[in-house]
Amino acid sequence: ALAAAPGASASKSIQTGLFDDAQILWGNPDKVFPMLKSLDTQLIRVNLYWNIGAKRRPANPLNPNDEAYDWSPWDRAVQYGSQYGIKVVLSIVGTPPWANGGAAQNVPPTNVLDLKKFAQAAAKRYGGAFEGSDGRTLPAVRSWLVWNEPNNPVFLSPQYRQVAGKWVIQSAVAYAKMCNAVVAAVHGTTGGASKVACGVTSPRGNNDPGSSRPSVSPLAFLRALKAAGAKGFDAYAHHPYYGKPRETPSTPPPTIGGAKPTAVTLGNFDALVGELTRLYGGKVRIWITEYGYQTRPPDAQFGVTYAQQAAYMKQAYAAAKANPRVDMLLWFLLRDEVRLEGWQSGLLTASGTKKPAFAAFQKLRG
Repeated sequence: ALAAAPGASASKSIQTGLFDDAQILWGNPDKVFPMLKSLDTQLIRVNLYWNIGAKRRPANPLNPNDEAYDWSPWDRAVQYGSQYGIKVVLSIVGTPPWANGGAAQNVPPTNVLDLKKFAQAAAKRYGGAFEGSDGRTLPAVRSWLVWNEPNNPVFLSPQYRQVAGKWVIQSAVAYAKMCNAVVAAVHGTTGGASKVACGVTSPRGNNDPGSSRPSVSPLAFLRALKAAGAKGFDAYAHHPYYGKPRETPSTPPPTIGGAKPTAVTLGNFDALVGELTRLYGGKVRIWITEYGYQTRPPDAQFGVTYAQQAAYMKQAYAAAKANPRVDMLLWFLLRDEVRLEGWQSGLLTASGTKKPAFAAFQKLRG
């Protein structure tokens, strides 16, 4: 897994972190951030919801102080992060209704320039020299993500459309424009001081435009993204989740009818690395911006035991660190969701009890 070039050294710069908006963005920061510090957390991923931060069209979208903007949850997150020595990875997601004709938040903007202007305002606000509403200079954010799992219809729709009788991977076409817009906005605003990752892909896809829930597999999406003109990003992000509870981080996804698997998990991560290198060269970095194992209890269908979760976390970190291209591994979640239909991959149970993975995460970096 995560195969590197022969003779290449392991990653010397890999950072570990957590992604849990319910706790980090919306929870009690005076409780959450000391806990993050105790976990030796280096990074936190935080979704920057465009549809929440700009509920109406701004009169001057390039001005972070436009009255239409509400940055308060993100100002708080970056300020607390700085206070506790934790860096923030901001992921711009969610189209507001005014930007896509009143459609849902997973429908791309009608005019990608609206997204670019929002990204410019955000990059300026979190560029390291902007004064917040309380008079304090807001800390800099140097890592950015463009959207979340655009090969999954939950986050970007439609996935396909017919052109001249042929199916086109529309999600990649739309996302290429979104990627380029945010890359240009962040790089142009920060003078190249901040890095932007595109992709942020989910591990699976059915590649079936005629299904009831069409989606695109990671490698097919990456190829379509290249064909659609995506360029200039510093890193490619992916979420290499396991498929079944019996899969360890080194288990490759199963073949179907003798064909190569279309999923990209940690067990065959080298397939993604190889395709990324073929299409974009060897300098594009790789970010694992979501990973985790759900536990049983409470999830009887997808969960592993508490001990397995901790062990698999260590194995996943070792695999990621073994590849010199991988810069980060972000675990999802800090605390289990209360809803059983949600996610139970936290280091804590929903009631706040520490799982063995809590101590394992603390010790990941030695």
